Amino acid sequence: MLTMGTALSQQVDANWQTYIMIAVYFLILIVIGFYGYKQATGNLSEYMLGGRSIGPYITALSAGASDMSGWMIMGLPGSVYSTGLSAMWITIGLTLGAYINYFVVAPRLRVYTELAGDAITLPDFFKNRLNDKNNVLKIISGLIIVVFFTLYTHSGFVSGGKLFESAFGLDYHFGLILVAFIVIFYTFFGGYLAVSITDFFQGVIMLIAMVMVPIVAMMNLNGWGTFHDVAAMNLQI
Repeated sequence: MLTMGTALSQQVDANWQTYIMIAVYFLILIVIGFYGYKQATGNLSEYMLGGRSIGPYITALSAGASDMSGWMIMGLPGSVYSTGLSAMWITIGLTLGAYINYFVVAPRLRVYTELAGDAITLPDFFKNRLNDKNNVLKIISGLIIVVFFTLYTHSGFVSGGKLFESAFGLDYHFGLILVAFIVIFYTFFGGYLAVSITDFFQGVIMLIAMVMVPIVAMMNLNGWGTFHDVAAMNLQI
């Protein structure tokens, strides 16, 4: 009984430590949201683009954290776990696509958005750059963004709920609603500056995790051979 009571006490202490860490994490995001709100009070460009003054390091990690988010942390490892090393093609495609995006498309887009009437959004850019007098391109591109980014945002909220359920043993719907509330809060009040800083903060955590987890996994799985064994098992997850 003493041993069981001690184990239960340790489990409760561990749970409280986890809850405190989660609370601190979300509190940091809220504080960043308020900071962004205080900074982005000048005009629409300040709110939507951070005044076009965000540095390369924050931009890079923010873009990486936004692009990869839940599918990189949860979806891709699950794919690798179920299929083995054949899933490496996803990483290769992602790397090539990101390289082309950031070193070919992004620099030109950065310059031409200012030349095209200081466009703030992609629909505005298409309208101004291509002289879309009837707003056809603006409407179509706007609809594409709304539809597909709604689905993508939904998947991010679902990942948050799944993370709370699997990692912390909390209710899935509670985790989903909490994550959605925090993200909407700092995005709505802080604008792009708050989003970039929070993404940078979370991107650092993701980067550390993605470096450490494979090392720990290799140490516990006794080498690369286990990955081939997992692929042969044809596991369903």
